[in-house]
Amino acid sequence: MTTAEMLRAEGRAEGRLEGEAAGLIRLLQAKFGDASAAVHDMIRRASIVQIREWTVALLSANTLDELGIR
Repeated sequence: MTTAEMLRAEGRAEGRLEGEAAGLIRLLQAKFGDASAAVHDMIRRASIVQIREWTVALLSANTLDELGIR
């Protein structure tokens, strides 16, 4: 793999992560209302695996605490 290909792959992965984080934030806002800046930061620092787990868990959660997001 060339350096250019590696950089493109990294960019695509970063874009997917940012997109999933933004999607989770929108879903959280729809369900629980506006979240604090700390919650936004926590989600943006999370791994894509964690974001996907929170997104699925959101379906049955009643609070951010149930998700482990504060």
